[in-house]
Amino acid sequence: MLSVAMRWTDRLIGLVSTLILARLLAPEDFGIIAMASLAIGLLDVLLDLGVNVALIQNPKATSAHYDTAWTLRLLQSAVAASIIFLGAPLAGEYFGDARVIPVMQVLSASIIIAGLENIGIIEFQKKMQFGLDFRFMFLKRIVGFIATISAAFLMQSYWALVIGTLTGRVIGMLVSYRMHPMRPRISVEKFGEIFAVSQWMLVRSSGQYLDTNLHKILVGRRADSAVLGGYTLADEISAMPSTELLAPINRALFPAFVAAKENIAELKRLFLMAQGVQTLIGIPAGIGLAMVAPEIVGLLLGEKWLPAVPFVQILALVGSIQAITTSGGYVLITLGRVRQIALISWAQIGVFVIGAFTILPDAGASALAMMRLATVTIGLFTIFWLLTRALESLSAIDMAATISRPIFGAAAMAGALHLLDESLSAGALPLLITKLVVGVVVYTLTVLALWALFGRGRGAEAYVLEKIRALIAARRKSAS
Repeated sequence: MLSVAMRWTDRLIGLVSTLILARLLAPEDFGIIAMASLAIGLLDVLLDLGVNVALIQNPKATSAHYDTAWTLRLLQSAVAASIIFLGAPLAGEYFGDARVIPVMQVLSASIIIAGLENIGIIEFQKKMQFGLDFRFMFLKRIVGFIATISAAFLMQSYWALVIGTLTGRVIGMLVSYRMHPMRPRISVEKFGEIFAVSQWMLVRSSGQYLDTNLHKILVGRRADSAVLGGYTLADEISAMPSTELLAPINRALFPAFVAAKENIAELKRLFLMAQGVQTLIGIPAGIGLAMVAPEIVGLLLGEKWLPAVPFVQILALVGSIQAITTSGGYVLITLGRVRQIALISWAQIGVFVIGAFTILPDAGASALAMMRLATVTIGLFTIFWLLTRALESLSAIDMAATISRPIFGAAAMAGALHLLDESLSAGALPLLITKLVVGVVVYTLTVLALWALFGRGRGAEAYVLEKIRALIAARRKSAS
């Protein structure tokens, strides 16, 4: 629960930051930063050896392993920062906007700063010390938030986002050494052991980055900075109610999966429970956002962002599908199937490239978002198939049982909200409140009715209800 709370706190800060910046800055400001971030992220991930995963997976990691991992990460950061600085003019030419060049060159310093972070803080996650992990993440986020908002008020420019990023990275680097006693040194002693794991993590992370961001890279090429700004913000907002709500659960689950990997029955139980809870939250969150996107965007971001509504509606569905697949991906990594996960990402990229460059070579932002939705759907069925092969006792019926009730509940909710749109004439705020209340009620009642109809099994619904009862009991006890 602490892991969930810390991530939600982090995302709440991010949400507040986004809402304030959306009011202070224009879509094209977000577009400039998005262009620079896409180019930087691509180069950074192409050199990312994934040393964190190698350390978490190794229960016998020594100081030599940590020193080697830190050295590799620092080397990666130095090479990436150099390429970013020198290659900035090429990115400016690709996106057709010279303002990207100085932004990239300044932000290249943030890559070096991140590489200097104390590698010892990985132990917070590895040892499931979520209180320390939360404190570290919170300090970075809150300082970056204050710096970004202050600069935005003063400058009214996209440079506020650059200042906030650099400030957060510097604080993160300093705090990492304050919070953990490890003092890494230059070493390549355990290079072979770490690279044996990280080579496929590099392929996987590169594929995942392109799979997640190639659609935005193409939008930046085919549209101006204002359209890309709206598209990028829509992608960020769409991820918040589904993927971002589930990220804290995944952060806690990965070490738990690793601890149970020798007990296949327990690993299967943990996976099905995790998938059930995640879909119970993620599917209605994504579909619900798609149904209330016009009211959310207009009220929270302002009328200048209304062209982003179609993007939010499509990309929110992407988030719902990803809610079904995230825990499965961690199970495959736990079982050493990193290569297969990497190949899934690259296969989805291949499908997207074929669609974007041959079938619809002139596709705009909305069409690219639809292609992104299609490729994620293909990935869902592929991961399900791989899971049945990796966990011999796991069947497609087992997985379908965990997601069927949330899907039916979300469908009922979407139907009810569509009827409200057709029949209710009200202002944006009253309509939004009505939709939220009706959506929660219809979804909850539908899921609980189906759960009761099929025997009240020991699934995600039972787990969530137990946690709610325990929380209520604890509050009553503290109140008395």
